[in-house]
Amino acid sequence: MSVIKEFKEFAMKGNVIDMAVGIIIGAAFGKIVSSLVSDIIMPPIGVLIGGVDFSKLNFVIQAAHDKVPEVAIRYGQFIQTALDFTIVAFAIFMALKVINKLKRPEPEAKPAEPAAPPADVQLLTEIRDLLKNKAD
Repeated sequence: MSVIKEFKEFAMKGNVIDMAVGIIIGAAFGKIVSSLVSDIIMPPIGVLIGGVDFSKLNFVIQAAHDKVPEVAIRYGQFIQTALDFTIVAFAIFMALKVINKLKRPEPEAKPAEPAAPPADVQLLTEIRDLLKNKAD
């Protein structure tokens, strides 16, 4: 089997296509949630804590001079990213929770009654029982 044919079979499997669709939708969902965080959630939080914009918080190690740019630890951007991640993770958790509730639960399997034994086995069982009763 040629390498190209093997690759084509691999790439066209349902799992690979499902994974690709999931990644694309996940990337789009990530953008939506990032916008939710930065455009809707963070502005009121910034107002509540005194107008602080987390992404602007930093600790300057060396100020900019001449043509050398500023060197700073941008801990505010880290806080913003961590908050984005937390909200994305929570949103995905809630979406999965809703999806799992929407799935119809599989009906509980009732214990199956044992199938009746074939006629010859029933006959032999009856003969055995009769012989047992005669012996007693």
